[in-house]
Amino acid sequence: MSRHAFEERFFRIFRWVSIAFFICITAFPLIVMLGLSFRPVSSLLNEPSRLLPRLSEIDLDGYTRILSSREDGGFGFGGFIGNSAYIAGVTVVLSLTFGIFAAYAATRLRYRGASFVNASILMVYLFPPLVFAVPLFVMFTRMGMRPSFTAVIIIYFAYTLPLALYMLRNYFSSVPVDIEEAARIDGASRLGVIRHVIVPLSAPAIATVGIYVFMSAWDEFLFALLFLVEDRDSWTVALGINQLEANVGTPTTVLMAGCVVITIPVVVAFSLAQRFLTEGLTSGSVKD
Repeated sequence: MSRHAFEERFFRIFRWVSIAFFICITAFPLIVMLGLSFRPVSSLLNEPSRLLPRLSEIDLDGYTRILSSREDGGFGFGGFIGNSAYIAGVTVVLSLTFGIFAAYAATRLRYRGASFVNASILMVYLFPPLVFAVPLFVMFTRMGMRPSFTAVIIIYFAYTLPLALYMLRNYFSSVPVDIEEAARIDGASRLGVIRHVIVPLSAPAIATVGIYVFMSAWDEFLFALLFLVEDRDSWTVALGINQLEANVGTPTTVLMAGCVVITIPVVVAFSLAQRFLTEGLTSGSVKD
């Protein structure tokens, strides 16, 4: 066997071994979490070393307790999921709406101070969120906006917008100007160009930014703790999971069921966006 053939075979095998290894270390915690969530507490106490449940002992009691309201003896995660979905959804809409228009202005419009603005977009990320926590807490408290979803949404929007603007600006700059000029010649306004040309061609970047903003708002803990902890009906999933972890008496099966429940929306959102990414690669570039 020649050296070239040996190296080609070696790296082909090494590639698949590496892929299998990383899949295992990534999937193992998820499998353990899913398996423990379906085990009854009695089975876990009798055989703590066994991670996966037998088919005959699959139990949904953990999910029932997680999703049931406190009046029914549960932990009320159904309401927490609704709160997190509302906050994350509004934050995504605001960040994408303002980010698209701001990114288009940064790449296509010429104005005084544009270089400084473009260079300072990510300046906010030089400081950790903890630096802003106390001033924001004092400000919103004096304004009477605690506890409230509005304060949390404003903070999430302000914190995710710079990166959304940065990512969209880089992608918009790669869209050929000739396509926009052709649309303008056909009578499209600038808003029409953004809607019918820029947005379809930039669907992959928009979907990526949407996933980032959604995940950032979905599992954020610090500001949710500062502004929502006083009203349990306003809690998000991050506060709910923290309560489960802090409660010594919470069974492991219930805790794992809670982790599965709050992971599902993120997986669903990513799956939908993944399909949208593929569709966005070719849409918008051909005139009907």
